[in-house]
This record gives sequence, C-alpha cells and structure tokens, in this order.
Amino acid sequence: MKTENVSRTVLAAGVGAVLAATALLYLPELAGQGPPRPPGPAERAVIAAHAGAQAALPDLAALIADRETWLRAHPDDEASWAELGAAYTERGSRLGDVRDYPRAERALSRSLAERPAARGNLEAQLGLGALAGARGDWKTAKEWGERVRKADPRRWPAYPVLIDAYNGLGNYKAAQKAMESLEELHSGAVVRGRAAQTYRDRGWREDADAAALDAVALAQSDTDRAASLARLGDLAWERGEPDEAFARYGAALRLVRDHGPSLAGRARTLTALGRTEEAAREWRAALARLPLPEYFLEAGELYESLGLEGDARALYERLRTAGRPGAEATLGLLDADHGDPAAAAVRMRAEWARGHRSVRVADALGWALHRSGASREALGYAKLATEEGLRSAPFMYHRGEIERALDQTGPARRHLMEALRINPEFSPLHARRAEAALAALGELPDELPPELRPEPAGGPAGGPAVPTASGTRPG
Repeated sequence: MKTENVSRTVLAAGVGAVLAATALLYLPELAGQGPPRPPGPAERAVIAAHAGAQAALPDLAALIADRETWLRAHPDDEASWAELGAAYTERGSRLGDVRDYPRAERALSRSLAERPAARGNLEAQLGLGALAGARGDWKTAKEWGERVRKADPRRWPAYPVLIDAYNGLGNYKAAQKAMESLEELHSGAVVRGRAAQTYRDRGWREDADAAALDAVALAQSDTDRAASLARLGDLAWERGEPDEAFARYGAALRLVRDHGPSLAGRARTLTALGRTEEAAREWRAALARLPLPEYFLEAGELYESLGLEGDARALYERLRTAGRPGAEATLGLLDADHGDPAAAAVRMRAEWARGHRSVRVADALGWALHRSGASREALGYAKLATEEGLRSAPFMYHRGEIERALDQTGPARRHLMEALRINPEFSPLHARRAEAALAALGELPDELPPELRPEPAGGPAGGPAVPTASGTRPG
C-alpha cells in the first residue's frame, strides 16, 4: 500500500532516464536552418530527457506523435524506434495505462530488428529493461540492465533500471552499489530522488528527507518538481506526519493540478485528518487520473471503514479484474483481507519462487500465510519484511498480529506499538484493528516472566556465581 508509492514515483524517473539515453537524437524539424526559436513540446520532452527528468505529459505525447510520424517515413531508424518505445513505457507507467506496454515492446523489438543487440543497440536494450521493470518483471529487467552495464559501464541510464530490478528482487546490497555508481556518473534531481528512495529503504529517514528536498531544489520543470514534492509527501506520510504530507502534496498539485500520486497522497492524508468525505472525493479523482492497484485497495479500505461495503466491493473487484502486471503483492493483500486467503498464499508463494523477494513480497506472503492459518510459517517472512531496514507501519502491524496468533505476547505488543508509533493512521481499516489488538493484549505486566528474572546476588543455591562479560551465570 503506502510503501509502494515512493517506488512508483521513482520508477517513472527511471523510465525518464532511459529516454535520456536516446534523447541525443535529433528531432527532424531541427534539421532545417534558421534563427533559434523557442522549443516546441516534443523538443521540451527531449530537453527534459537530457536531464533525466520527467517531461510534461502533453510534451511526452507530442514526442510520441513526432516519432510516429517520422518513423512512417523512415522505418529503418532504429534509434527513433528505441526512443518511441521508451516514451511509450514512460507514458504507460505515469498514467497507469498498460495498453502502452505492448506498443513499447513492438517499437523496441523493431529497433533491435533494425540493429541487433550484438551490433551495439544499447538504447533498445535499456528500453526493454525499463519496460520489464514497469511490468514488474524484475529478473528480465536485471538481465537487460546488466547487459548494458557490461557493454558500457559509464552509461548512467542503466543504473536506475538496475536499482529498480535489484530492489524488486530483494537484493538491496546490489541496489546500493548501483546507486553509488549512479551518483558517480550523474547528478541532478533524478539522482537525489533515487538517493532519497535508497535512504528510505534503509530506514534513514532524515537523510531521505534531505535528499528529497535536494531533488525539489534541483528540479528544472514544474512536472519534475511536482514529482519531487510528491516524494516528500510520501516520506512525511510514512513517518506519521499527515499535516506536513498534506502541505507537500498541495504544493505539487499547485504546479500540476492533476498530478496522480499527489491526488492519491492528499486523499490518504485527508482520511488520517478525519475529513473522510473529502478523502472519498479525492480518491475518485486520483483513480480517474492514475488507476494504480494500490490506490484501488486503499480507497476500498476507506469505504469499508465507513461502512460502504458495496462501494468497497466494487473497487476490490475492479482491482481483481484489471489484470495489471506487477500487482501481485497488492493482489495478495487484497485476497488475504478481502477474499480467499488460501489463494493469496498460493499467489505469493509463486511470486517468491520467481525470485521476487522484496520486503513487499515477504510481507504479503507472510500475511497471506497467517490469514490462511499458517501463522508459524508466516512469521519468518514477517521478520524478513521488518528487519531489512524499511520502517513500515503496515509491516509492523502484520508481524504483531502474527506473533499474537502464536501467543508471543511480548513481541506482539512491541510490534503493534511500533506500528502505531510509526504512523498512528497508517490505514483507515487496519490502524483501528492494531489498536484493538493491542488493547486485547492488555498492559505490560509488572513482573518479568521467570526466564527473564535476574538471579539472586549470590547466585543460585548449590554453586558460586561465575562472572561473565554480561553478568553472572550458574557455576
């Protein structure tokens, strides 16, 4: 749910980085002579791509139209096919429209047909890596990214593709190394945004916020600045500061009034602030603008918390029938809580077997196993999700509930309290359940359990105390 939103923002920046790899291509209309003139929409998209920034959506559409027109007359231009494929992928990821992904695949495949990978068509390979990442196919994204890095280690747009892929596979050390390589090769808002994501994933909240603020300052367009402000809003939300998050999302929406991630973020914070009618309206606007799976689940759970069961079921069904690639963790949580938990466990086991072992997948698998009655097995995955570094209230809640089911009252109390400490309003549905679970556990007992009580000063009867580095133990 909320832990995915920063990743979505960063993924769009990663696709923009792939566009930057092909943006050095000339636009056909620039070939003529004459005095300089202000750049047109397609040219502005190319300029944004040079910086690895997000282009305005109308400019991106103009670039796509320009490339389509050019390629009708020049079908053997492999570089323009690669640029068109990257632009389709970026538009699809930013609009949540998977219909652009087959178009991207066709364009990128045509680029490779005109100039195969063996002959150095790195732009098409980068595009295929970004496309695989947009589809949630992290293994394939890694393969394409590694091919490009091997061929040209200094080609910086390869590293955002690899960072996403390694994060999706749960290889956080490799993601960190790729981030360090990116910082050595490139700078600007896209790199600082990536750094914010990396710090967040490691639990370094202050560093993440500082890097995200840098990204806002370095952004060169309203579109890029709005994306950076939305990232700041996500970070504030995740640490339980809805007022601050609301202000940051509002600033983004003043720059780009229909910015999808900011509409969703504002809906989320309005819920936390108790303005549920406004939140419901904002969710409708967010879903119309950017119909992402996690947004359907969050909006549905708001409606369910308000007793609007029919509206909630309608959103859950839309999520189930959307057929969106890369939504397995969200679908697993959906079925675990609002459908068939056994089916959710099967789905998430398959995702884990694919090598997709991120903390999101570990959390969803653990929760699905718990909800299907396998709490003991679930606990191992819940520990993986909560011990990697990311501080997530939903992950802590899931772990606490699993431990409560196993009668591990001390750990359960600690992790439920931590969930509510991180963000007391992390979910309109589950935050209240966390409070109820914590109340059911009761107050922390005054006396320690026998196994934790200290030995008497002289040691137990029958032998002297033996000193150790940490105190005493029986002789």
